[in-house]
Amino acid sequence: MTSTDLWTHRDTTIGTTDLTGYSVEAIDGSIGKVDEATNEVGGSYIVVDTGPWIFGKKVLLPAGVLDRMDTMDEKIYVNRTKDEIKNAPEFDESRYRDAEYREEIGGYYGTGGAGYRDIP
Repeated sequence: MTSTDLWTHRDTTIGTTDLTGYSVEAIDGSIGKVDEATNEVGGSYIVVDTGPWIFGKKVLLPAGVLDRMDTMDEKIYVNRTKDEIKNAPEFDESRYRDAEYREEIGGYYGTGGAGYRDIP
């Protein structure tokens, strides 16, 4: 997965849907709800409010980790485990739109990073 692919929706239908409020499911269980979502070409991501799961923190997930969605149940599925998401760089509300911060997140979820998972 290239760094551009990491910030691009694998499923183009996801990129045309407002995901705000959708539940988010990791490979091994629920992680929270989408607080914010963008559909920028080459820069798409979701911000997930984890609620009580990790003490009310938020996490930034690049669009490339989103696997599929269920519009009937308003759920989005990501191809990472809860631990992989929990161990990602801490969400920084003041920097999450900055390219430098996204590079940090991309380094974690991208090829060779601790949160990388090779999914066809």
